[in-house]
Amino acid sequence: MSESYHIDGLQYANWSDKIFRQMREGGVDAVHVTIAYHEDFREVVRNIGDWNLRFQRHADLIFMGRTGDDVRRARQTGRTAIFFGFQTPAPIEADIGLVEICHTLGAKFMQLTYNNQSLLATGCYESDDTGITRMGKQVIAEMNRVGLVIDMSHSAHRSTLEAIDLSQRPVAITHANPSAWHPAKRNKPDEVIKALAVRGGMLGFSLYPHHLKGGSDCTLDAFCEMAARTADLVGVDHIGIGSDLCQDQPDSVVEWMRVGRWSREIDYGEGSADNAGFPPQPPWYRDNRDFGGIAQGLRAAGFSREDTAKIMGGNWLRFFDENFGPI
Repeated sequence: MSESYHIDGLQYANWSDKIFRQMREGGVDAVHVTIAYHEDFREVVRNIGDWNLRFQRHADLIFMGRTGDDVRRARQTGRTAIFFGFQTPAPIEADIGLVEICHTLGAKFMQLTYNNQSLLATGCYESDDTGITRMGKQVIAEMNRVGLVIDMSHSAHRSTLEAIDLSQRPVAITHANPSAWHPAKRNKPDEVIKALAVRGGMLGFSLYPHHLKGGSDCTLDAFCEMAARTADLVGVDHIGIGSDLCQDQPDSVVEWMRVGRWSREIDYGEGSADNAGFPPQPPWYRDNRDFGGIAQGLRAAGFSREDTAKIMGGNWLRFFDENFGPI
């Protein structure tokens, strides 16, 4: 599959030279990386500064991506293009003007909520899903205008459907799986996946064990059978990979992801008190070096060479081309 692009729709690793070299060993051309969970605008600017230093120190391995053409440049130069995203709207605070500023600074994706209720929408862990808020409607329109992609990976059912309906541009769910396959709280029902695809959106299949049937013991065959079922449901042009890889992160980062500063209690999310940290990755996807192996599983599940290439990165590349710029 050397002719196909390899694009991962979401990672949040403990970034290092080792991981960047593994990206190259796995032939990963582009990765959407999380640069904010609960950070405000000033903290995100500091995170971007950290990434600027990484781009300087590891210029032979990575560079900052802004357009689909940067994925092509990454392939041509033997590097990985890094695209920034927020898993929370916290960086825009309560200021709609920060949407354009964040996009100018390089953000390409922003979730409207991370598990909880936000100023924009309801998260998937809330018991009462009130949908998109008044500010949320305004922010969706502004995100559409500047080319900041709406990501509903951690959003509740009604909020996700409303965002898909309100947005004038395709929406992404960068890292989740069908709940019909595995009923994790953050996996998505068929109704949502169908609505997403009808409007030209993208679903990135997650490899995070809490989102997999069988957890860390999920097989490549089972994962690819799930992909085949989803392709039967909505077509192959709307699916890709969003691994949600959290490589080399300490368990304290799980607490930050789930709790941030909003609670003094531990929120175990989709885990439990006995499994509160990062579970082991399935053996067929330990890290970026194994990314290309997914293609073999897709082919074994009945996908053609062309359709496998779409899932491995071609669909994400088309989505980047069409949605990262202003209307």
